[in-house]
Amino acid sequence: MSQDILNHVAKASMKRRVPLLKPGMTIRVHQKIKEGEKVRTQVFEGLVIKVSSGNGVNKTFTVRKIVGGIGVEKIFPFYAPVIEKIELMKRGKVRRAKLYYMRKRQGKATRLRDLPLGELQWLEVQDEELTEAVSETPQAVEAKSEVENTAEDKEKTAEDKEKTAETTEQSDS
Repeated sequence: MSQDILNHVAKASMKRRVPLLKPGMTIRVHQKIKEGEKVRTQVFEGLVIKVSSGNGVNKTFTVRKIVGGIGVEKIFPFYAPVIEKIELMKRGKVRRAKLYYMRKRQGKATRLRDLPLGELQWLEVQDEELTEAVSETPQAVEAKSEVENTAEDKEKTAEDKEKTAETTEQSDS
């Protein structure tokens, strides 16, 4: 039961569109930052070095950039509400799924061979799945099944009463 609730919350929190990111892409992530009452947008531009193999709300991507000679990595969940938008800056030609070797490289050694830029592709969540997930909570489904079960029980008891009445009529005659 508790897993059903978690799955419901996870599906309800998923946005409709998610970018199809791959390692080697240089992207710009616009993230909402709240400081007191003030909300501003902070841009984090860097290289995608990892896309996790999770699914649903557990899927993440890691972006690395160099600031003042020091490497900074941030892990972003795909469905985080703080991400406003993601822009594709460059595509690099890579032959690995995880670019951890880039952590050891500095300067010109961090360059990747460029590929044609193209458009950022998006994954769509099926509308039917999302509306079902939002409209029917696990408690509502359980309550609905209980109501159906009680209705069936009432019908069975009514049928049983009719049968007993018929048998008593037959025994009286």
